[in-house]
Amino acid sequence: MERFCDELRWAREQRKISIEAICEETKVSPRHLRALEAGEYSELPGGVFRKGIVRSYLAALGLEEASWLDRFEASLRESGAQDTEVEDWSEFAENVRRNRGASETGTNLQWMGVAMMIAALLVVAWCVWKFVLHGRLP
Repeated sequence: MERFCDELRWAREQRKISIEAICEETKVSPRHLRALEAGEYSELPGGVFRKGIVRSYLAALGLEEASWLDRFEASLRESGAQDTEVEDWSEFAENVRRNRGASETGTNLQWMGVAMMIAALLVVAWCVWKFVLHGRLP
């Protein structure tokens, strides 16, 4: 049985599509596409990004996604490359949780600033109404 990466390269060459053409269509770096075709999965970004690169590549070649993705995942396991998808999502969720607390504090300060500006404008409007429009200057 041929390696997944060899079959992928063969499918591209049969369609006479260059790496550069796939890069142009998918906006994926040629370095990543070459690593995919060489079976150097550790050179690819992890988790969902790695799977997204494979999906984009398959779509650019017009290949059936489900079976090719299954073969990719099997090849990934065989290669011993670490599948960090679960860890990536855990880290992402933790970063979101951490940043939400920081942004809520910033939002509260923004609203306090808006309230102070409105209060200052009301004081100025009252002074104009009281002293300028009614002619009572201090």
